[in-house]
Amino acid sequence: MPEDSHSRINRWPGRKTLFLSLLLLICIGVSYVSLVLPIFTRLAQPQLTVGEVAPEDIVSPRTITYTSDILTEQQKEIAARAVPPIYSPPDTSIARHQLERLRASLTYITNVRADTFAINDQKIADLAALEDIHLDQTSAQSILALNDTRWQAVQQEAIVVLEQVMRSTIREDRLEDTRRSVPTLVSLALPEDQAEIVADLVVGFVAPNSFYSESLTKTARENARATVSPVTQSYMMGETVVQRGHVINATDLEALEQFGLVQPERRWQDLVSAGVITFLISLFVLLYLRRKPTLTNDLRGLTLIAALFLTFLFTGRLLVSGNTVLPYVFPLTAFSLTIASLFGAEPALILTLPLAILYAYNTPNALDLTLYFLLSGFFGVLLLGRARRMTYFFWSGAAIAVSGAAVILVFRLNQPNMDIVGLATLMGIALLNGVASPSLTVLLQFFLAQFLGMTTALQLMEISRPDHPLLQFILRNAPGTYQHSLQVANLAEQAAEQIGADTLLTRVGALYHDAGKSQNPFYFIENQVSDNLNPHDELEPVISAATIIRHVPDGLELAHKHRLPRRIHDFIAEHHGTMLTRYQYAKAVDAAGGDESKVDKELFRYPGPRPQSRETAILMLADGSEARVRAERPKDVDDLHDLIKDVVENRVTLGQLDDTDLTFHDLEVIIDSFTTTLRGIYHPRLEYPNQKKAAPPKLDAAPTLPAVSRQTSEVPVNPQPDA
Repeated sequence: MPEDSHSRINRWPGRKTLFLSLLLLICIGVSYVSLVLPIFTRLAQPQLTVGEVAPEDIVSPRTITYTSDILTEQQKEIAARAVPPIYSPPDTSIARHQLERLRASLTYITNVRADTFAINDQKIADLAALEDIHLDQTSAQSILALNDTRWQAVQQEAIVVLEQVMRSTIREDRLEDTRRSVPTLVSLALPEDQAEIVADLVVGFVAPNSFYSESLTKTARENARATVSPVTQSYMMGETVVQRGHVINATDLEALEQFGLVQPERRWQDLVSAGVITFLISLFVLLYLRRKPTLTNDLRGLTLIAALFLTFLFTGRLLVSGNTVLPYVFPLTAFSLTIASLFGAEPALILTLPLAILYAYNTPNALDLTLYFLLSGFFGVLLLGRARRMTYFFWSGAAIAVSGAAVILVFRLNQPNMDIVGLATLMGIALLNGVASPSLTVLLQFFLAQFLGMTTALQLMEISRPDHPLLQFILRNAPGTYQHSLQVANLAEQAAEQIGADTLLTRVGALYHDAGKSQNPFYFIENQVSDNLNPHDELEPVISAATIIRHVPDGLELAHKHRLPRRIHDFIAEHHGTMLTRYQYAKAVDAAGGDESKVDKELFRYPGPRPQSRETAILMLADGSEARVRAERPKDVDDLHDLIKDVVENRVTLGQLDDTDLTFHDLEVIIDSFTTTLRGIYHPRLEYPNQKKAAPPKLDAAPTLPAVSRQTSEVPVNPQPDA
């Protein structure tokens, strides 16, 4: 068979190490970029600031309740402003001082009135010179015109009114109001003209006696601010936070920051943390691969795993960046199911963990999103099993949906102000993910298996159906070969299960291993009618051998024509390995006078290669054992066991199992399994009276010659028929 690139790489350890190193560097680099690229993507987007117009509707990605510092500060400011200015208590010393000044002014006026040397105009001028009392000419003339009794009454009333006014609280901002109220306090017993004189005398001495206290006011306002409770702001999932065309204010910007929709100020911390988590995840995967060398030996499979991992991670991170609802929709679990269906459950479970962590990194709901995909991936992989039936995908999808919904309930039910609509939306998203993930897995495994030549359980189940065209072709053209293949399939399947090999692959490979015999069915003993001539009797040994060997390339041609998976081709090519067609070779040696040197063994050798896997090795052993037991019909279980053991030892001696990893313990288990299965098929039968013994069946495409010594030839001691 042609050698592919990955087998050439495996042959050279240095190239393999270089390839693995490059693959590791690519995985680390792409993973790191997938973590930091959304950061730079947000950096490249226009920065929303206060005063700008929102370019589009910004919708709440989740239900949230937070303490708004801006709204709280606004309420504190309102409470502080509601506190009126605080003034000091009325100062009685100011009242006394103002009364003394009034008395002094009244004494001055009395002296002016009593001045007999001054003329009237001079007295008016003297009264006008008073600083605190502003008397116009009419008021001054009225004062001078009063007699002493009236003037005495006016003086007394002025002192009483001022004392009464100054007893009340007078603030600077209310001084004019107080002065305007003075006329109302004058005794009604005085005539109107004298009451006006009293008012004119008092008004000038009314002064503030209570003043604004900045310290007391500040303390009161701080106390008022302290009594304000923090203001919370709530948004339901799907609620519009900022409408398109709305001018963004400080409150809007604060809400956007709470949702993580505004670019943070610092970036180097994000870059460093992304590097650290990438390093930890890479180290985790490396430690696993070190304990799982079978993956590192399969470079093509390892490359496929890395490509799928990076594709899901990179695509998911870019599509859902900056959103908190879309991440739950992305069918990330399809990666786990695809790996499980192609490579088994263990690598799928292990690799689900780093993918879930990296995918949810730096998202608003990182913890619940990680558990959402981690648990749903685990449940999906465990229920998918080997993905042998479509119903397994259905149950896997159901497990993904239920486990995802359960995680959402765990994290959402205990939230304050729980949004029922938002919770129902996320539950529906979990259901959608349970449908999308297995659906995508079916498509992925189909195309990947076809493109990479891999074999999936679904493919094997499909081609194992009895109505498959090639199986129908074998049944119609070579019914004996078909029955032989069924028995070998049962035999090989049981043994594969006992040693932990792939039972389904082994069974399906056994069904098709002799497909080439259907091209020339009558050249093979199981398809020949009893008592008919054997066509090999008339052929030269070389031509007879070529006819027998031809069923291998014919089988490969039919497998290619019917597009069987590449692994099935291996069963067709390897089930005879590089052994000889024993009967034809022995016949040729006999014709050469017993001189083996005159016979070219390569003309009688199957093209091979030797079995390269445990499954094809089991088929080789099952094929030979079934044919040998069918031909010789051992009389009891011990003979059956010895016969099967001889077949196995023969293949080991010929080196046909050297390229497989079968152990001696595996071979013992296989021998016991073959013995148990064949005992049920070829058990001894009762002979009834007068029953004629049937003629022993033919052993080969032609009669078998006596055995050639194992020590001198590759021909076994007990010749076995070519099945």
